[in-house]
Amino acid sequence: MISEEQLIEGCCKGDRLAQRNLYEIYSRKMFGVCIRYCNNREEAEEVLQEGLLKVFTKIGDFKKEGSLESWIKRIIINTALDLYRRNKNRQAETEWQENINVEVEPLTDLKAKELLQIIKTLPIGFRTVFNLYAVEGYNHGEIANLLNISEGTSKSQYSRARQHLVKLIEKEKKSGEAIKESDTDFNTKSIPLNII
Repeated sequence: MISEEQLIEGCCKGDRLAQRNLYEIYSRKMFGVCIRYCNNREEAEEVLQEGLLKVFTKIGDFKKEGSLESWIKRIIINTALDLYRRNKNRQAETEWQENINVEVEPLTDLKAKELLQIIKTLPIGFRTVFNLYAVEGYNHGEIANLLNISEGTSKSQYSRARQHLVKLIEKEKKSGEAIKESDTDFNTKSIPLNII
């Protein structure tokens, strides 16, 4: 097994074997990140490819202050946000001025894959803010800066995403039907079940 240090060193030198190893180690987890931000599998694959290209070209900038995985994940998220910004002009995003507080008990009996399937049905603005806040741990000020929106819009989008998710989950539970599993293949272990 190659060490992380050797992997970084090899990638810095442009060693194809080291790049392949990095891809094999991190691509599946990073695809899980991509799928949360993208509308479909093809977009997620595009973000993953573009993000990993950035990783390979910028790996010499890795300062080893944190984990390599966290550094790669930040690049992947920023690449997904770049795609969001490019596509933002195609969709009219409404800036909501009110902040609606919804009290919801955690839905701990919901499986992570089911929750991800429901999250994927959110409108792109809601889904992006929800993922950044609830899954990635950004605060609303950071989200506002990343997406070039106001902090109030971030809070509102998150609140409305939560409302929307609760309605979808309640509807799914009432119908008794399981949410269809898509053809996505990604890691769901890192998704907390008390995020709504």
